Amino acid sequence: MADSGTKSIFEGRVRARVCGILQEEGAILMLKHKGIGPNGYFWSPPGGGIEFGESAEGALKKEFLEETGLRVSIGQFLFVNEYQDDRHHAIELFFEVTRIAGEIQLGQDPELPKNEQILEELKWLSFAEIKTMDSGFLHNAFRLTQEPNQITELRGFFKFGNISIK
Repeated sequence: MADSGTKSIFEGRVRARVCGILQEEGAILMLKHKGIGPNGYFWSPPGGGIEFGESAEGALKKEFLEETGLRVSIGQFLFVNEYQDDRHHAIELFFEVTRIAGEIQLGQDPELPKNEQILEELKWLSFAEIKTMDSGFLHNAFRLTQEPNQITELRGFFKFGNISIK
């Protein structure tokens, strides 16, 4: 993320984030972020920053609608992931979510100008597809599972480094 505007938004501060695991028919809804990670792109569950005065659940519902076009209900809290490298530091709260309305469509990150969007693709990834991906292309939480569907069985606090997240 070489743009100085992007750096001022996502770098050099601690960010509180929420992420939602939406599973349907043996697949997880994932977003491809360009310009992130060691391989130039990165797949992760939808989610984003929590704003001052906003609840975690409210932020996750908002992020899902902005990024995927879906209205979701928030289910069980799963785990906390802390990510830290020399530029980024994020505390992420993961929840299970369920679709309640809407059609899947790639949205935008409202924190970024239209010409600097990093959301590149929205796709259902099967457990088999996720399992065969190089870990450098996936959110680090998937490193904790032997089977991708185990992501909703994780509980606790996890800490990672080396892969940049927004």
